[in-house]
Amino acid sequence: MVRWEPGARERLQKAALELYAARGFEQTTAADIAESVGLSERTFFRHFADKREVIFNGQALFEQAFVDGISSASPGSPALDVVAAALEAAGSFFPDERRGYSRLRQSIIVANPSLHERELLKMTALSTRIAAGLREHGIPEPQATLAAQSGATVFHVAFGQWIAEGETRSLPEIEREILGELRSVTQESA
Repeated sequence: MVRWEPGARERLQKAALELYAARGFEQTTAADIAESVGLSERTFFRHFADKREVIFNGQALFEQAFVDGISSASPGSPALDVVAAALEAAGSFFPDERRGYSRLRQSIIVANPSLHERELLKMTALSTRIAAGLREHGIPEPQATLAAQSGATVFHVAFGQWIAEGETRSLPEIEREILGELRSVTQESA
């Protein structure tokens, strides 16, 4: 075993994504991941509950970025303006240097149905958390739930564009564009 080095969690996460991409998620074990960076399987489980957690690590911080954006919005603002503040704040969670990692992560999720299901649950949890934040900010129901689900959808669509090959715009820039499209759709007459 290699002498202790700092950054075990980050090394495990990087190795896991590389192995998942090369071998497949199902074919890669926690022991494989740990061994690839000179650590024990026990060390892996000190950092992650299971091998899925390598991919979904950081959910609480991700959701908190949206909540912080809601808190920064002016009281009495329309629901979609508050969602815009949440999206802007969450956009900072994905700086441009994280784009390559996000592309790789998403390709692994798309290739594995159980991970795709987990990603959908993550987005549902995000929508629920945004709705709670909107209600706390004074947005009544059903506006809070509608705006929260719309905000989660805007994020999902913008994120997909942000990780597309050749895309160079920042995530907040794309989110603003997609939110503008949503506003256009909601202003169309029936």
